[in-house]
Amino acid sequence: MVGDSELSRIGISLPENLLNKFDSIIDKRGYSSRSEGIRDAIRSYITYYEWMNDVEGERQGVITMVYDHDQRGLMEAVTEVQHANIDIIQSSIHSHLTHERCMEVIMVKGDGQKLRSLTESLMALKGVESVKLTTIKIS
Repeated sequence: MVGDSELSRIGISLPENLLNKFDSIIDKRGYSSRSEGIRDAIRSYITYYEWMNDVEGERQGVITMVYDHDQRGLMEAVTEVQHANIDIIQSSIHSHLTHERCMEVIMVKGDGQKLRSLTESLMALKGVESVKLTTIKIS
């Protein structure tokens, strides 16, 4: 990756529970520091972002999303986003992971850029923990 040899310092604020989980992961993976773990996480995020931008043509796939059920207004926002994209959503399944956390699996089919746009709309909602789009090209 270009510029890896030139380091810049940044400061970030994280909720304590997120930092504790991150520290546990970097310890288990054998990273020598948080910085090393953060660099690896950022590289992974960049790779995923670039992969998402390479979704072209007619595709079929699935969006998996985990979110906080108790986040005020989130359920309505998720429903609104899905209704605005009814032309590419084939089906969805809602599953309760815990009392507070839910998983939504959304089957999608259509133009790759529209699928990506839907995924990014869901990612942007407050209370959403993770969203992943997986697609295959329709022959």
